[in-house]
Amino acid sequence: MRTRQFALGVRLICFWFLLLFPAFASASLGDRLPDFRECISTCVDENCQRGNSVLPLHLRLFFWTCPSNCDYVCQHIITDRRVSRDPPMLKPVLQYHGKWPFFRFLGIQEPCSVLFSFFNFLAHRNGLAKIRDRIPSDYPLQIYYIAFSYVGMASWVCSMIFHTRDFDITEKLDYFAAGASVLYGLYYTPIRIFRLDEAEPAVKPALLRLWTFVCAALYTAHVSYLTFWHWDYVYNMAANVAVGVVQNILWSGFSYKTYQELKKPWAAWPGMIVAWIIMAMSLELLDFAPLGGMVDAHSLWHLGTVIPTIWWYNFLVKDAQQDIAGERLKA
Repeated sequence: MRTRQFALGVRLICFWFLLLFPAFASASLGDRLPDFRECISTCVDENCQRGNSVLPLHLRLFFWTCPSNCDYVCQHIITDRRVSRDPPMLKPVLQYHGKWPFFRFLGIQEPCSVLFSFFNFLAHRNGLAKIRDRIPSDYPLQIYYIAFSYVGMASWVCSMIFHTRDFDITEKLDYFAAGASVLYGLYYTPIRIFRLDEAEPAVKPALLRLWTFVCAALYTAHVSYLTFWHWDYVYNMAANVAVGVVQNILWSGFSYKTYQELKKPWAAWPGMIVAWIIMAMSLELLDFAPLGGMVDAHSLWHLGTVIPTIWWYNFLVKDAQQDIAGERLKA
């Protein structure tokens, strides 16, 4: 069983690689269009070299400059020209600087991704309230679940910032926060499944300290590699997918075992949530030009994680309450 699960994880990672490499290879084809470059050059010469380059306040508040505004305008000029000239089968909508040409809203670069990231933030905030209200403070795992909420909220705040305006610093914040969220998910998973928080047997506290050190070292190495060695999109994606696959396998196995023991519907929720997440992740693979210039596959991936996040907190509460009830019966 474990061998089949490991093989499935490896195949999933390979599947992602096969689909991601072409995406990165052609991510900025629009940048290289002579028409696009000429449009920017003309726009900058006519608008940014004279006294008429002042942008509206709502654009300046989000750090739009005259050259960046020219880039935005030219993306849509060239896109409109290609769409009116070329049939859909030729895929006239291209990416620029690795992104689709979105319609901004009040200066926000990717409004739907910002909105759906905010929904995820709210899901974690409401989940935090559930953890505090429905799980006793003396329950050993509550502190790990509270930390999960804060890491989740921080990661979605960084996502909102990044999708509001894509700069080098906001991109790094988003990637590092997302990596922290994924790795923390893996961190607390074996703590719950194998109850490393317990004092007995004596080996568990030592294992918990070792596991904490390993995860902290892995995250430090991950961030250091991307920051000081090489900013590698493929590696970053592979690392997150690998961590996610391991976490999903652990929770799926736990879900199956717990359901066999308790025969309660909520015990099967982790496996069902994992299946939902995997389906939602497929949106990242089925990348397409934004519908209406606003909704793309990536924004839908963000939307697709809202319900399973709410669902997950409900599971954590049910699981904790069952655990507490079981301890009382033993006593």
